[in-house]
Amino acid sequence: MFSWSLPSGFRGFRGRLTLWFGGLTLLTLLSVGLYVGRMATQQLAVASGEALGRTAQSAADLLAANLREREQEIVLMSQSPEFTSGHLERPEVLRALERRQALHGEYAWLGVADAAGVVRQATGGMLVQQSVQQRPWFQAASRGVYTGDIHEAVMLAKLLPGNSSGEPLRFIDFAAPIRSADGQLLGVLGGHAHWNWVTQTVESAVQHQGQRSEVEVLILNRAGDVLYPESLVGTLRLPQPLTGRRGYEVVRWADGLDYFSSEVAVTAGTANELGWRIVVRLPAQIALQPATGLRQQLLALGLLAALLFSFVAYRLASRMSYPIERLAQAVRQVERREGEPDFPQEADAREVAQLSQSIQSMTRSLLSKERELEAVNASLEATVAQRTEALTRANEELARLATRDGLTGLYNRRRFDERLQECFHTLRRSARPYALLVIDIDFFKRVNDTHGHPAGDAVLQRLAQLLGEQVRATDFVARYGGEEFVALLPETGTVADAALVAEKIRAAVAEAVFPAVGQITVSIGVSVSDVADADASALTRRADAALYQAKAAGRDRVASVVPGAPGG
Repeated sequence: MFSWSLPSGFRGFRGRLTLWFGGLTLLTLLSVGLYVGRMATQQLAVASGEALGRTAQSAADLLAANLREREQEIVLMSQSPEFTSGHLERPEVLRALERRQALHGEYAWLGVADAAGVVRQATGGMLVQQSVQQRPWFQAASRGVYTGDIHEAVMLAKLLPGNSSGEPLRFIDFAAPIRSADGQLLGVLGGHAHWNWVTQTVESAVQHQGQRSEVEVLILNRAGDVLYPESLVGTLRLPQPLTGRRGYEVVRWADGLDYFSSEVAVTAGTANELGWRIVVRLPAQIALQPATGLRQQLLALGLLAALLFSFVAYRLASRMSYPIERLAQAVRQVERREGEPDFPQEADAREVAQLSQSIQSMTRSLLSKERELEAVNASLEATVAQRTEALTRANEELARLATRDGLTGLYNRRRFDERLQECFHTLRRSARPYALLVIDIDFFKRVNDTHGHPAGDAVLQRLAQLLGEQVRATDFVARYGGEEFVALLPETGTVADAALVAEKIRAAVAEAVFPAVGQITVSIGVSVSDVADADASALTRRADAALYQAKAAGRDRVASVVPGAPGG
């Protein structure tokens, strides 16, 4: 077994005092450091998570407001007199489109199409006289106001300059029907807003919240797929819905890292909700880095303080323990017979000097007595060893004679009765069953009369050997008396199981060859224990009754009596 002990340099008074001071100081400061670090980590986690929640909410609110404003703007333009007059080719219509496109630059294209889907006027002259009848925005706006999800440019892809980053052009559609005063559909006003207008809106909200550069903002669609940033499109999904009541959760993403994450739905209130969500995340390791650094500083401070206190304790203990250490060294010299011991004699250690003189006097007396005792002990130990060995052998022989049959080497009836009582008490305590076999040699008197008692003894010895071979190691076999043997079978609760063992013994005896006799047979009575038995002898009586049945039925057979049966 593993054991640990102090190094020899720290087993003395000064060493132990040093270790105690240093250990207690280190333990105290480490406990305080760990507690402060834990509290700082929890507070920093809450602060970081709540800040992310506020950022996500701010970005979602700003984006929702801008989407709602763009939709309302398109609706108001479609209801202005320049458009509802029905003359979509007038210069006033084109000037209104160009003024709006130049206002902020979020629109890549603004145009009007007549009721047949032919573009009549558009900014930059793009798609004029071309049909947009099959475009989703035109079909939807023919029935009502429409705000469409993000999509790549189709008809405008070759007309507009590409992004400097090489990313495909993507737009968000806003469209509204142009109707006359009597409600007749005159055309559709449509606009394609740049996708980077959306992303810049979200990024500006994050920057306005003053978040650190490691904070990452994601725009997800209704299905949880990433729409922004472009580098993560098609490669990243939200691992699980974020439903934290605190406004944030710590989530493990597909890269195997934990992130403080906050999710807010973009509720724009447009004609058809897009189902977008804003997710703001920050790696947990980065978010908690200040607390980790604080904890490391506290641990380092605790270690430094422990070393300082240990040094002070060591210096103090040295002055206190030096005389005692010299006295202990002198005593060890006496113990190891290392010559004349050097006891301390300093004037300022009067108590130590008195103690050393007493030890010197006591040592001389003890050494003299020790030599005398060694001689006496040597003689006494030899005598005790001889007597102990003889007594042990005698006890072993007595124990064997008391429990073993002298002829067969099996247990005798006395030991059988003890074992039977043990099984009976076990049955009463824990209902663990057992069975009893009573085995009797058929016509054994004829063997003795015909072949003599030595041959009969040989038969008994051979039968004892066979019984030991046919039972389990946990079973108990004994010579019950004369030519009768018994076998106790623990954990055997049915007569059928016990009868199988008895039949196995009967067959083995019938097939065996016995010296000077040849073959013999045995009859076996079988019974099992019953919790209703008043005493252990009840089982013996049933087994004896079964043996009598086997004898009466012609011998060389197994008979059994179950508890509660006639004769049992």
